[in-house]
Amino acid sequence: MPGIERGLPGGPVVVVGGGPVGMVAAASLARFGIPVVLIEAEERPKTDWRASTFHAATLELLDELGIADQMHAEGLVVPVYHFRDRRDGLIAAFDFSLLADETPFPYRLQLNQQHLVRMLHERLARTPGVELLFGARVTGVAPRAGNGALVVVSTATGTREVHGSWVIGADGAGSTVRRALGVDFTGWTYPERFLIASTSVDLAEALPGIAEVNYVADPREWLFLLRTPESWRAVWPVPAGQSEADALAGATLERQFQGVAPRRAGYPIIDRQLYRVHQRVAGSFRAGRAVLIGDAAHINSPMGGVGLNSGIHDAVDITRRLARIAEGAAAEAELTAFADVRRRVAVEYVQADTQRNTQRLSEADESRRRAAHEEMRATAADPDRARAYMRRASLLESVRRFGVGLPPGAPAPAPAR
Repeated sequence: MPGIERGLPGGPVVVVGGGPVGMVAAASLARFGIPVVLIEAEERPKTDWRASTFHAATLELLDELGIADQMHAEGLVVPVYHFRDRRDGLIAAFDFSLLADETPFPYRLQLNQQHLVRMLHERLARTPGVELLFGARVTGVAPRAGNGALVVVSTATGTREVHGSWVIGADGAGSTVRRALGVDFTGWTYPERFLIASTSVDLAEALPGIAEVNYVADPREWLFLLRTPESWRAVWPVPAGQSEADALAGATLERQFQGVAPRRAGYPIIDRQLYRVHQRVAGSFRAGRAVLIGDAAHINSPMGGVGLNSGIHDAVDITRRLARIAEGAAAEAELTAFADVRRRVAVEYVQADTQRNTQRLSEADESRRRAAHEEMRATAADPDRARAYMRRASLLESVRRFGVGLPPGAPAPAPAR
């Protein structure tokens, strides 16, 4: 990454949140030579295993940051994924190599998100003009007289005021920045919780013929099975009435995995998480000198693996605009375009597709379930329909339609061929 070469009136850009989306925002700002302060409440980079999929459109953006090669060296390339049924087996297989003429990354890259955080943290820690402020909890965000904003943080040594030109809230679904701005977060919460459990057992041996990414429909208990470099991971719904302690108990997880594939030797568990799932979008992605990105702006079901990816797109979009503002572009037009475009993508693509994916897996009505299966079979069997389906699933469609961080009024780029 280059040293700092230019700035914005009012001071550095303040990024709140040191997860993958906040780290990408900070790295992109540094790439443009813009001073940045990254604030994270945790004492060290986050080690959350939750998201693990990077789609083609996202890999194109991360390649521009110079991090994609390292990600590929540690990650797992998955060109094919399956839509399956627990009773009927394979319904449809989708091969992303159909997109090879449009993107250099015609596949999903499986890599637990904490590795991207680690890679970017290591780079940012040695980049001039970047301050990493860990163990600092944001307690307030307010406009500052003249240019900029004031971020108040609580640290082990007391209270500190951070003065910045702009604030980027990348601090998750419970965003302090969003609450400080008074922005609503409308939507709803699934009645069931989702449980992620990772095992060292190779599920491909226990379930011959499965892909490395599998969406498995079932009206009683759908499944999401995928492989990462460290482990195989399963995601399933937990009924509202089941206690957290019971859902996470070793005996419960063993019983769940045995229901997926019987195995006499059992299933060692190396990670487990239980969490609420929401479909929510911020009323606005911008308020004055602050913007919201990632889960602070939109949160959704993980079915499709697009939440983290769309958050990274948010981060690149806003930082490209801030770079142009530093060169003299009109701030109001750029920030209005950011808020409008990224919210539209969140509603029309991220929210719509993840809800549809989740409904398809859990459909209980037999006629609708059969119709959905036939639709998936027909889509996979037709190369043109399959290509269109995978362009949308990989976020290439939304990027080709809206671009990422394009100047206001600029046409979206034509698809690569």
